[in-house]
Amino acid sequence: MASIRAQFEIPGKMKTWSIALIAIGLLSFIIGLVTKGMGNEHEKVEFIGTLMYNSIFFMLVCNASMFFICATTLALGGWQMVFRRIPEAISTLVPIFGVISLVILLYVVLTGNHHIYHWLDKEAVSGDVILNGKKGFLNPTFYITWTILAIGGWSLLGARMRKLSSEADERAMNGEEGQRFIWRNTVSAALFIVWFALTVGSTIPWLWMMSIDAHWYSTMYSWYTFASSFVSGMSLVALFVIYMKNKGYLEYTNQEHLHDIGKFMFAFSIFWTYLWFSQYMLIWYANIPEETIYYKHRVQGAYKGIFFLNLIINFICPILILMKRGAKRNYTLITFMAVLIIFGHWVDFYQMVMGSLSKEHVTLGWLDFGIAAFFVGMIIFFVGRALASKPLVAKYHPFLKESIIHHT
Repeated sequence: MASIRAQFEIPGKMKTWSIALIAIGLLSFIIGLVTKGMGNEHEKVEFIGTLMYNSIFFMLVCNASMFFICATTLALGGWQMVFRRIPEAISTLVPIFGVISLVILLYVVLTGNHHIYHWLDKEAVSGDVILNGKKGFLNPTFYITWTILAIGGWSLLGARMRKLSSEADERAMNGEEGQRFIWRNTVSAALFIVWFALTVGSTIPWLWMMSIDAHWYSTMYSWYTFASSFVSGMSLVALFVIYMKNKGYLEYTNQEHLHDIGKFMFAFSIFWTYLWFSQYMLIWYANIPEETIYYKHRVQGAYKGIFFLNLIINFICPILILMKRGAKRNYTLITFMAVLIIFGHWVDFYQMVMGSLSKEHVTLGWLDFGIAAFFVGMIIFFVGRALASKPLVAKYHPFLKESIIHHT
């Protein structure tokens, strides 16, 4: 262990890029607030919607890192131990992005912005059979309660997992201590997975995004959102693994580990496509007006190009490039695909939200990229800080040897 670079030192360029991107994001926010946030109702909706989908997307992407840790913990998978500190560092953004998302979402609900959430209009709900039937679920009290509980639960349970991980830095464990350590990790991981299933896997996507189209519903929407955020989360992990390797860190992480990360990127790109096709095909086949209304302006209207661009970026490119074994071991190809996948699913979240708020016009422009730059800068800054705060390898973890000799 003494021969490896166990402590990360944040490079000057990393700090510079993160601060520059954050500054661009803040400037975009200020200009957007003045030009759009204080404009007419359509411009206000565009401004708030841009903040919404960006904050939700990047928070769920960072939360996917903790899901990955907990899922592999429950599976007793030790292969990820040599780079586990990277998803741990990424997951530290969840409370930060969670607060940002909470402020934006509470602002929308507490100000009664029915142009974003039609179900906030009490008169419209009382005279609408469908909305009236959903008011037990779509109401401010339920929305606010579940939003606070979801973000709070992800933050607290994630912090618990990171705290347990830090114990593996302190001292060597004998067999009995190692068993107790693994058991406590397993219990904490199970709690996170259960809460993750009750939130990301069900209620939260329905509340935050699907309820923008209050008359529409899909039983696959939450799974679709999960698949999109998880494959983006694994792509983000891959980017940081490759960055650290190029800087001379993570000596025990090799092509075997990168290959498995690449398999997650490939597999969940296919899973996302399965859900994309299933959701679209079943609604197209049934041809029920209250269901097809979601797709009409996305397939036939202004968003047609973006809608099908998603399929090219998020399915055709991954299956053609990542199918070969060698591609998943190639730093350049994995880096290219990771950036492409994150961008593709960011665009997907854009059309999921803005395609419902601005049906006649595609608004993708400087504000969207500016706000995205803010979140990217925040990720670079806080992940770098988290990586520098503790050893890069938990040298006393019982599964470390398994990870070092991992072979696929």
